[in-house]
Amino acid sequence: MDRGSGGRTPVRPAVRPLPALALIAMAAVASPNVARADESGVSFWIPGFFGSLAAVPTQPGLGFTTFFYNTSVSAGADRTFFRGGRFTAGLDADVPLVALIPSYTFATPVFGGQLQLAMMSIVGHNTTGIDATLTGPRGNSISGRISDTVNGWGDLIPFGSLKWHEGVNNYMIYLTGDIPVGDYDPNRLANIGLGHAVFDGGFGYTYFDPTKGHEFTAVAGLTYNWLNPQTQVQSGVDFHLDWGASQFLSKQLLVGLVGYAYQQVGCDSGSGDRVGCFRSRVFGVGPQIGYLFPLGEWQGYLNLKGYGEFANQNRPDGWNVWLTFAVSPAAAPPPISPVLHK
Repeated sequence: MDRGSGGRTPVRPAVRPLPALALIAMAAVASPNVARADESGVSFWIPGFFGSLAAVPTQPGLGFTTFFYNTSVSAGADRTFFRGGRFTAGLDADVPLVALIPSYTFATPVFGGQLQLAMMSIVGHNTTGIDATLTGPRGNSISGRISDTVNGWGDLIPFGSLKWHEGVNNYMIYLTGDIPVGDYDPNRLANIGLGHAVFDGGFGYTYFDPTKGHEFTAVAGLTYNWLNPQTQVQSGVDFHLDWGASQFLSKQLLVGLVGYAYQQVGCDSGSGDRVGCFRSRVFGVGPQIGYLFPLGEWQGYLNLKGYGEFANQNRPDGWNVWLTFAVSPAAAPPPISPVLHK
């Protein structure tokens, strides 16, 4: 497919019709507070949100993606965070969540590429515990084990992308953000919502050779966090890189590796910032397996991947698992040659 043929579909669909999105996050969650900013040592962006084949154009029409995400992270008592209006030491959290992502891919090319729009919402459970509260808002100190649990809906996360295809090379630009309407309370240890608006955008590339089954994808982006009006903290700019490499063992089955790098590049600020710059960082890597299958006039895709985290700084680390199910229109069969009618 030549660049600018936005309506046509390559041999393989994108692993996720969205941010592969977040399929956004996806834009949005990965640690104790399903979508807190770096003021709590976690980020709006879910590292690992983009996957293999993310930049490959998909079949035009309605699509739907859902993924189950579970992360378990911890930080020792020597790690200090500012959460719920107070300094805390030590932290652990378990956050299972489900994302719901309807999408629409346009057949008419836009700037020579394929336009896709989507909206993501999250429902989840967050259990967060801390080892000690060092200093309260008025100087009071508390010690001991404290935990908090919340169940609810997250924020709304709109997503848009443009994709181009040229031979084995596929390119993508994307824009996403956070509409802070989810469950959020600045005085809680556990939250599902973010509490402030976010803008995120970036660029992706996929190398995909359908004849040999080789694939490699990398998507990089930057996150700009607006001021949290309830805490008066503005998190710094974040950089994130998601990558995936896979080999198709058949027309339907792929296996490979996935990974991510996350680094806060800007300092936290605002009148509520009590810990200074507080840049956070984490890396992750792990295996993946994916399977494509027909669903009548649709095409289904299942993907299971997991990450082990390391080299963290000012951020809890641990592991996370993703199970993704995506449905999109199946590619139209090729027209029958007039010769075959004779």
